[in-house]
Amino acid sequence: MSGNFLSVYFAVFTSPGPEILRIGPLVIRWYGVLIATAIVLGLLLSQRLARYRRVKPETMSDLLIWLVVGAIPSARLYYVLFQWDNYRQHLDQVFAIWQGGIAIHGAILGGIVATVIFSRLQQISFWQLADLVAPSLILGQAIGRWGNFFNSEAFGDPTDLPWKLFIPANRRPIAHLSAAYFHPTFLYESLWNVMGFGILLALFFRYPQAKRGTLFLVYAITYSLGRLWIEGLRTDSLMLGPLRMAQVVSLIGIGVGILGLGWLYWLKRNLPDTKQLT
Repeated sequence: MSGNFLSVYFAVFTSPGPEILRIGPLVIRWYGVLIATAIVLGLLLSQRLARYRRVKPETMSDLLIWLVVGAIPSARLYYVLFQWDNYRQHLDQVFAIWQGGIAIHGAILGGIVATVIFSRLQQISFWQLADLVAPSLILGQAIGRWGNFFNSEAFGDPTDLPWKLFIPANRRPIAHLSAAYFHPTFLYESLWNVMGFGILLALFFRYPQAKRGTLFLVYAITYSLGRLWIEGLRTDSLMLGPLRMAQVVSLIGIGVGILGLGWLYWLKRNLPDTKQLT
């Protein structure tokens, strides 16, 4: 009875493959479509939120260009650097971003640098922009994680849980070639990020007078807490010696977020900014 119940209410996740459509040399991939969808929805959302903070929506459109230029190459570079042994003999694959292999922490770092430069040039508060982008960012992460599903990558350890993920033999790590089902860590992180998205939107509308930087710092804590434990399940973590790099960065993110909120609300001081608003 129990087995039948689970078979009805739970399904095994199985990727249909990375490609949506192939016409001659033209290939449309799920990964690219999901990233494009995340970017478009993120822009529309940030423009909508900007109106509530009396920021011109056009500013978010201009910022998007900087974010794309800064974030996507940085995400790929970050990934390639930590997987250099796999790419050094296949340099032609270094820029094959459509095949997957980007790191969100690299994207965030590149996006932060791009936003700092943009905010200085435009004489706009960095933290104000960061707060407007934070909900879009975590929503984009929730959407983008499904690219890992279609590419059969970034999965966890073998499992027999009812919501297990089937991985084709050619995508399994050597240590687990005999296992067929793995933790769907893409799903865990996607659901966690949807929850984080809800928290950020609730804070945005519930506390319109919150100090600049609050939303982004809450994002850093929320996302990092989820990534910290989910990363421990994965079989393909980017490593720095014996350390899982994503967990190291997550701990830093949690620490920075807590210290930043303490600076704002305990010490009652403003964060260093590119422009002090009146």
